[in-house]
Amino acid sequence: MSRSVLQPSQQKLAEKLTILNDRGVGMLTRLYNIKKACGDPKAKPSYLIDKNLESAVKFIVRKFPAVETRNNNQQLAQLQKEKSEILKNLALYYFTFVDVMEFKDHVCELLNTIDVCQVFFDITVNFDLTKNYLDLIITYTTLMILLSRIEERKAIIGLYNYAHEMTHGASDREYPRLGQMIVDYENPLKKMMEEFVPHSKSLSDALISLQMVYPRRNLSADQWRNAQLLSLISAPSTMLNPAQSDTMPCEYLSLDAMEKWIIFGFILCHGILNTDATALNLWKLALQSSSCLSLFRDEVFHIHKAAEDLFVNIRGYNKRINDIRECKEAAVSHAGSMHRERRKFLRSALKELATVLSDQPGLLGPKNLSVCPEDESIIMSSFVNTMTSLSVKQAGEKRHFVIKKKQQQQRNIMKCICGSSITCDNIEDGEVFDFRGMRLDWFRLQAYTSVSKASLSLADHRELGKMMNTIIFHTKMVDSLVEMLVETSDLSIFCFYSRAFEKMFQQCLELPSQSRYSIAFPLLCTHFMSCTHELCPEERHHIGDRSLSLCNMFLDEMAKQARNLITDICTEQCTLSDQLLPKHCAKTISQAVNKKSKKQTGKKGEPEREKPGVESMRKNRLVVTNLDKLHTALSELCFSINYVPNMVVWEHTFTPREYLTSHLEIRFTKSIVGMTMYNQATQEIAKPSELLTSQTQHLDSHGEPTITSLYTNWYLETLLRQVSNGHIAYFPAMKAFVNLPTENELTFNAEEYSDISEMRSLSELLGPYGMKFLSESLMWHISSQVAELKKLVVENVDVLTQMRTSFDKPDQMAALFKRLSSVDSVLKRMTIIGVILSFRSLAQEALRDVLSYHIPFLVSSIEDFKDHIPRETDMKVAMNVYELSSAAGLPCEIDPALVVALSSQKSENISPEEEYKIACLLMVFVAVSLPTLASNVMSQYSPAIEGHCNNIHCLAKAINQIAAALFTIHKGSIEDRLKEFLALASSSLLKIGQETDKTTTRNRESVYLLLDMIVQESPFLTMDLLESCFPYVLLRNAYHAVYKQSVTSSA
Repeated sequence: MSRSVLQPSQQKLAEKLTILNDRGVGMLTRLYNIKKACGDPKAKPSYLIDKNLESAVKFIVRKFPAVETRNNNQQLAQLQKEKSEILKNLALYYFTFVDVMEFKDHVCELLNTIDVCQVFFDITVNFDLTKNYLDLIITYTTLMILLSRIEERKAIIGLYNYAHEMTHGASDREYPRLGQMIVDYENPLKKMMEEFVPHSKSLSDALISLQMVYPRRNLSADQWRNAQLLSLISAPSTMLNPAQSDTMPCEYLSLDAMEKWIIFGFILCHGILNTDATALNLWKLALQSSSCLSLFRDEVFHIHKAAEDLFVNIRGYNKRINDIRECKEAAVSHAGSMHRERRKFLRSALKELATVLSDQPGLLGPKNLSVCPEDESIIMSSFVNTMTSLSVKQAGEKRHFVIKKKQQQQRNIMKCICGSSITCDNIEDGEVFDFRGMRLDWFRLQAYTSVSKASLSLADHRELGKMMNTIIFHTKMVDSLVEMLVETSDLSIFCFYSRAFEKMFQQCLELPSQSRYSIAFPLLCTHFMSCTHELCPEERHHIGDRSLSLCNMFLDEMAKQARNLITDICTEQCTLSDQLLPKHCAKTISQAVNKKSKKQTGKKGEPEREKPGVESMRKNRLVVTNLDKLHTALSELCFSINYVPNMVVWEHTFTPREYLTSHLEIRFTKSIVGMTMYNQATQEIAKPSELLTSQTQHLDSHGEPTITSLYTNWYLETLLRQVSNGHIAYFPAMKAFVNLPTENELTFNAEEYSDISEMRSLSELLGPYGMKFLSESLMWHISSQVAELKKLVVENVDVLTQMRTSFDKPDQMAALFKRLSSVDSVLKRMTIIGVILSFRSLAQEALRDVLSYHIPFLVSSIEDFKDHIPRETDMKVAMNVYELSSAAGLPCEIDPALVVALSSQKSENISPEEEYKIACLLMVFVAVSLPTLASNVMSQYSPAIEGHCNNIHCLAKAINQIAAALFTIHKGSIEDRLKEFLALASSSLLKIGQETDKTTTRNRESVYLLLDMIVQESPFLTMDLLESCFPYVLLRNAYHAVYKQSVTSSA
């Protein structure tokens, strides 16, 4: 392409740089995998180690790149047999090399275009253009170096081409150029030094622009400390001021990346080192910083030796060789200590920064420049074996914190970009921002204004370039925060140093002072997948499996360590407990008796035996016992295990606490087995009753809580309380309590504790006596709710008395209803009672299942006895039968436990007639209050769960059982009172059918269904009776409406 034809503005430099940089990383990944496969005997192509093909491979390599098939039939005879398999299995390798050649062609073409366009490069002005240009050169250089390190490249390419010629009668069309490239790049840097002679001007300009950035960034730890780097509290007066810089994107550039640019860049355009002092100073500073560079993953480049070998054959370069040797000595002497001191500083600085930002997350927005510096990349590029877990943990903690506060940071940055008047409501609404198109447009603008003869030259308008850089940086902090964190703090390099990684983990776990940071290692496994590339999809499974296995191993070892510590603490506690056994006091009593009788026994000067409890007497706080050390170690390790609730590694979710729970379950099971005291020699074993009997009571023989007490308290105070708070609902279809989606998620899944299998396990564990204690505790809570309901009835007794006899007078009922108080409270308390009774029914059903398995004949006898009680039987006799049936988990028409609990509420100041009246009016209160449920949004009936999310379906059980218990106590007719309730309830609900207010009748049909549920639940009411009060057509239409609404909602 001639200069007269080439139009700089039409060359699409920004697009080409972006695409080639991404493709270059993909090619590096593919070449890296080929190199590793060829270096592994298990993964190496079989043709390279096949004894039958050994002579053919040697011949091909010796003659490479020439192709001679006619005069060497003997050596290539075996190849003739395998040609089709070779073509099939080596195609991926061969065409990867072809892709490398094509990538090289595209890069060379682009570099020539850039030279012709005379592009202006300055990292502080056109940051994206300069960075992508330098990145492309380094990627290209790394690719060619990595290619030269694949020892089997000639054999693979040659074998494939020979097989192709034997099959198709001609060499592959790409082979001549590919073979020549392999030969030319035997010494890649030497060849590229010649290749880059015409590109020296552009490359040297780009590198020299680093003179204002690299020296300022490559400072010692003391200089960082004196400059108060990363400290937000060093200048309190400016703490709230946004961090500003004319070179904003340069502030988070990795030192590792800049050193690669400088070292490889000046090797390729080495002539500038002899003529420009600035270039030489940059070169020396980079050479003194370290002795090797990370090329790609675990492939490294030894700087000084390679540079010296390249320059030694160039005439007049003795000074440069001496410079390299001096820098090598300086790097060996000081680079290690410099990196060590930097890490020490970073540990304290990151800890301070994380503490400040955790307390005041609002500083995250204006100080984002401080939060995403290059310092994490210093940690990443430091020598892996000297990395400490504390640095890793703190860098990871900071990264996690930035992601957690992403929305707040977006809001602050958007206000900075758009002005303080912006409300940023769309941020709170979860709107996804995408500024990639804008950034690409500005990248194009940088390219258009950086070529020669541009109508607007960026070199003459530097402030414009700096403004573009700043805005591009800030928009990345809004929509590409995760990508920025990956760029600055990704530690996926540990995936390729797995042995060192595992060794560091073991060292961390062994030191009690470091064990709290052990969670950093499984957390780092979440980084591993970020090093994969779409051009090499086959390695995703390999790296994914490695990340999963390492994460699993780390969490398992942490859990084992915690389990062992708990076991050791238990052993120590048992030892201390054994000191209190009566047998140990014999010597003390003997000494006291002898002292009293003045007898001299024992040897003179025999040390006095320590008494139990002496370990608690401390003369100095610094004195610690073994038990103290164990508790400290356990608390540190538990802090680590509890640091995150879960972590996602390659689409797999790990829960650290589950590992500990699993190990403790196994250990606990072994302990329970040990408690049986089985002796194989003597065949002795403890009675099962000795092991479990004490656990069916709420307190053991020592007055300590048992399993029964703990589970009862947990279900009452934790699970059922959260149901009352609206966080959990009872799903009749699932026969379980299920968590509802709320803002504050619960720490447990209710379904996992209340489904039928768990309730059966609870019944098995607690036994009938334990389940009876659970029922009594539930009934106590119900009785307290009923007591409060009676107080509300007393407050409204006059109104309720009138409503009881006026249910057929709509206008009067409406006026009376308005005079009622605490309507919502009555319904809420009745719902709570219904929830408790629903839980009890689950427990009773589980108990019946367990007993039916263990004592089927006795349970069937009790069931038969209950089912055949004559109606005319005396109530006291019937209640005895019901009590027996309830103890076996059988459902009863009248709950004996509820009757006993409510009977204890009888007041001496109120006559039995008054008590009976209050009970009747309570049912009236509930009946006339039901229509108010229709206005509640949560009252909608869900066919999927066969209930309502606000648990009002539990009212059916509450109304029936409370009525049965109260009118059993007061010797009233249960059936008559429930008929009266049904008449009042149906009359009240029919009125809302005439309401026109949509809010009042929002869930009218869902509330209608309560009548059907009440009748279905009741042994005293029938559907015929319901039909006489409430037309069944309304129920049918109500069911049709709620099912139709459910289908619409699902759609």
